[in-house]
Amino acid sequence: MFRKGSGLSMKVIKEHIKSGSFRQFYLLYGKESYLTRLYRDKLRDAILGEADQMNFSRFEGKDIDLREVNDIAQTLPFFNDRRLILIEDSGLFKSQSDLTDILMKAPEYTFFLFTEQDVDKRNKAYKFINDLGIVSEMKSLDDQNLRLFVVSLLKPSGKKITQSVVDYFLEKTGDDMDNIYNEVEKLISYTSERDTITVEDVDAVTTVQITGKIFHLMDAIGLKQQKKALSLYYDLLSVREKPSHILFLIMRHFNIILQINELSSKGFSNQIISQKVGVPAFSVARYINQAKNFTIEQLYKSLKLAADTEEQIKTGRINDRIGVELMIIGFSRK
Repeated sequence: MFRKGSGLSMKVIKEHIKSGSFRQFYLLYGKESYLTRLYRDKLRDAILGEADQMNFSRFEGKDIDLREVNDIAQTLPFFNDRRLILIEDSGLFKSQSDLTDILMKAPEYTFFLFTEQDVDKRNKAYKFINDLGIVSEMKSLDDQNLRLFVVSLLKPSGKKITQSVVDYFLEKTGDDMDNIYNEVEKLISYTSERDTITVEDVDAVTTVQITGKIFHLMDAIGLKQQKKALSLYYDLLSVREKPSHILFLIMRHFNIILQINELSSKGFSNQIISQKVGVPAFSVARYINQAKNFTIEQLYKSLKLAADTEEQIKTGRINDRIGVELMIIGFSRK
């Protein structure tokens, strides 16, 4: 299943595409750009037809002329029963405008499709589409569907992969589908004529995202490998990660370990822990294993030190790079 808040709407959109029966207004929003593009294109082709450019209009950005949009909306379609207006990244669902009036007056032959990163659910246009159209938040897929996504990307090239290797791969890539797509393409090219993806293949070509690097950093801290922990910190800085962001991720990581440690001790399954804490199920076991390197007292002390460091940085009492470096030294001191 998809994560709560996205699955039902996407299921409805699939049904509309299959049946050819559409609502007049669609709003797709959220951080998962791969899914947004996928459903945008499917809706566009289903509503209008792949070849029809005469009745298709696209607007993008914050400076859209709504009078022009309205003029097009009121224009009869050519050799088609429908006209489609696509509006992307407009910010119209975070500010007040005449958009709602345009939508209310739109002829029934004019369909609107919006894609946005962020919305304000109090916005008048948002409420209008939520009432009369379809609003779908594009969130990351859950663990099972991410695995299926990887398998589906590998299938056309005849590649196979086990679940354990998929999970190992996803730990490195994170759940961003664009990144997963790019990393799978690298795996396909790297393995060439071979038909099975191995852990060694993943290690050879997959770029570790920052969350994966933070895992390695926390491993080094927990094992009191100070030199390695600092080296990993410098690696993150070398790829232009801000010290303040690294500090935030470390604090978040400590909090996750604390929550997972508590839930695990109460006998909750990894799947339930995943849902309660909001992390992928395939990474829960790794968090549990990592928690063994810390006592509860150490975790709370570390969080306090991190919070103190954050305050010193924000108040200008210490340089951010040096502050985080000293904090890591303090964490990993034997």
